Amino acid sequence: MEVTKVSGEGKVIIPEELLKASGWKIGQELIAINMGDGILLKPKKPFAETTLNDVAGCLKYQGAPKSLEDMNDAIRQGIEESWHGGS
Repeated sequence: MEVTKVSGEGKVIIPEELLKASGWKIGQELIAINMGDGILLKPKKPFAETTLNDVAGCLKYQGAPKSLEDMNDAIRQGIEESWHGGS
């Protein structure tokens, strides 16, 4: 078990042995997750670079186009259901 300290700026130095074991390099972005009795650090995995053409139309809609009013009504309905249906 390695012991480290939190600095006045909230920084923590991860011992070299743990860095090597995790395969993290300098500059590695981490996700900090509150586990209740401690903090779990996980590497942030970058998304593969994509273009608009890679993702546009991936969820094709087969019906008639929806109006802005239709979309707003659907959002309003979802909010009302989440507020009133969850009680």
